[in-house]
Amino acid sequence: MQVGQKVVCVDDRFPKPLAKYYVQLPVKGKTYTVRAVFLGRAIMHTQPGQADGEIGILLVELKNPPDPRNMYGQELGFNSVRFRPLLEMEQTEEQEAYSEAEAEASFEKELVLKGGDKQDHDE
Repeated sequence: MQVGQKVVCVDDRFPKPLAKYYVQLPVKGKTYTVRAVFLGRAIMHTQPGQADGEIGILLVELKNPPDPRNMYGQELGFNSVRFRPLLEMEQTEEQEAYSEAEAEASFEKELVLKGGDKQDHDE
């Protein structure tokens, strides 16, 4: 994941003891924008050579208090495995849906200005 990338939340289940530290949590199915990428706690506590680790992310749409276990006061972030990248096709479909709606609204506005009726043009 990289800064500026659109991601979709796929896991919004947080244990209650953990969730109490957050002000804002992601919601499954919602799209977010990556604000920062960092090494998570798990990677900092692994032994050299271990493959296990955690990549943390901060999201543009969500702001949280500092992590109480981080000596540098870094904001509480989220494990990147809770998200998946928004596929280009999904972005294109969203853009196409918006474009179609925008075109329909423009067409209807033009008909109103001309004094026409949409049904006259549908036949």
